[in-house]
Amino acid sequence: MADFSLSRSTRIEAPPASVHALLDDFREWQKWSPWEGLDPDLSREYTGPDHGVGSRYRWSGNKLAGEGQMEITESTPASVVVDLQFLKPFKATNVTSFSLVPSGGATDVTWTMTGRRSAVMSLMGRLFFDKAIGGDFDKGLAALKREAERA
Repeated sequence: MADFSLSRSTRIEAPPASVHALLDDFREWQKWSPWEGLDPDLSREYTGPDHGVGSRYRWSGNKLAGEGQMEITESTPASVVVDLQFLKPFKATNVTSFSLVPSGGATDVTWTMTGRRSAVMSLMGRLFFDKAIGGDFDKGLAALKREAERA
């Protein structure tokens, strides 16, 4: 098994609290997540608290959206950490985190996904998945930036 870590960053011209509010509530993810638009009939289920630690989100959709679930396991003004479990089209368990660093009136945001891969998946990841996921992170951060700066 091989460990992996994939990160993308951006500067958002909004205070950390505004950005945090979009990350700490899974219902807000529909405004910026790069995967939310993959299936117009996506089934969503929210359980636990409305936001923060213990908040859970389960989705199921077409072959592009797949199926999985997330749970916020840590939420501070400086970060949000999510346990992520993909069920379809493949099984994987990862941790995704958002780091929020104040920079004047702006916020430097880093989105990171970490996990373990088998040797075969490690090679496939480096060749295909990391580029695709990195592109998705870039799209998501751009949408997060637009949404936070609009508020």
